[in-house]
Amino acid sequence: MPDLLRDVIDALVALPPGAVYTVIGILAAVENIFPLVPADMAVAVGAFLSTAGQISVWMVFGITWTANSVSATGVYIAGRTIGRPFFRGRLGKRLLQPRAMARLESAYEKYGTWGILLSRFVPGLRAVVPPFAGIAGLGAFRTIVPIVVASGLWYGALTYLAATAIRELQQIVDLISGINRVGAAIAVSAAVVGLATWWWRRRRKSMVEDDGLDER
Repeated sequence: MPDLLRDVIDALVALPPGAVYTVIGILAAVENIFPLVPADMAVAVGAFLSTAGQISVWMVFGITWTANSVSATGVYIAGRTIGRPFFRGRLGKRLLQPRAMARLESAYEKYGTWGILLSRFVPGLRAVVPPFAGIAGLGAFRTIVPIVVASGLWYGALTYLAATAIRELQQIVDLISGINRVGAAIAVSAAVVGLATWWWRRRRKSMVEDDGLDER
């Protein structure tokens, strides 16, 4: 991964300002569809280049925030208008059973706003939550507001850090690699907790059913 980041950094540094803005906007938008797209790295490089006066740090932040927020909103709308009817259909019910859909809807109704807000700070996870918010039928206000707020906070902090604390390109590689490792650790931990919770609930349900049979 560091070698890939280095290659992308070298390519960005060689681009004219207008092309840098374009690449940053595209990557920030596409990240909500393909989570492995190096959007964070592109933003950090853009902010770093702003220190030399080649580009505007405010343009880097504004383009990134807008592109990412609009794209995430679009993915949410697609999940609600296309994905939701699909998973209500015959094939969709086989992929996501009605009982699982009901649990998904319940979870989003209860934790959706905070879940979306927090997920936007985790690389990889941030692309998954908005479409499923649409599929679960979470309201637009409760979805779009945390998306916009979290994206602004995340990319604002990343832009500020890269523009003020980064002194050489290798530090960008180290920074993004560290962010990716932390994001992967959080994603794995969330998966483990989710599986453990599912197993415990299933075990508990089985025990309750067995107790009911014994009483008969």
